[in-house]
Amino acid sequence: MKKLYTTISILFLAVFLNSCQKELTLQKYLVESQSNDNFTTLDFSTSTLPFDLKEDVSEEDLKAFKSVKKVNIAFLAKSDASEEELTTEKNKLRSIFKDSEYKTLMKFNDKIGRGTIYYLGETTDDIKEIVGVVEAEKFGVGIARLLGEKMDPSAIMKMVNSSKIDQDNAGLKSIASMFNKKSSSK
Repeated sequence: MKKLYTTISILFLAVFLNSCQKELTLQKYLVESQSNDNFTTLDFSTSTLPFDLKEDVSEEDLKAFKSVKKVNIAFLAKSDASEEELTTEKNKLRSIFKDSEYKTLMKFNDKIGRGTIYYLGETTDDIKEIVGVVEAEKFGVGIARLLGEKMDPSAIMKMVNSSKIDQDNAGLKSIASMFNKKSSSK
């Protein structure tokens, strides 16, 4: 009887672990995207950003900036992929967020494309993760994820809109050159 119980337990555990591995998560998607040469990816901690905040940044903008700890971006350009690959990636992203713990913050749809902003957190005052998914017919499909603590999406958008990053900053140029090298190497 003990042997039967042990065998059933091991079988159940094996089936359970196998089924867990097949589920595509956002983290797995981002990792897989990094190994796909057709994707442009960027993954960094905000503490390593190569540019400084201007002295005239408001306290509100500084608080919004400091609430973001890590950024992940994965984008598949239409010029770098077949229609089949773009459709596959769109479907993968849709399946990740369908019936997930992510809550929809907003959706948009216009002549350029459509997108959805999702978040994780107990309330909109305690957001730990913000994810934007974009599908643009002319450009491709992409995802951006912000990880942090007590992030406020409206404060982050205000900060982005009011930011005055020095265009001559070498750090900003180095980020832009990563995308240019990726595009020119194809």
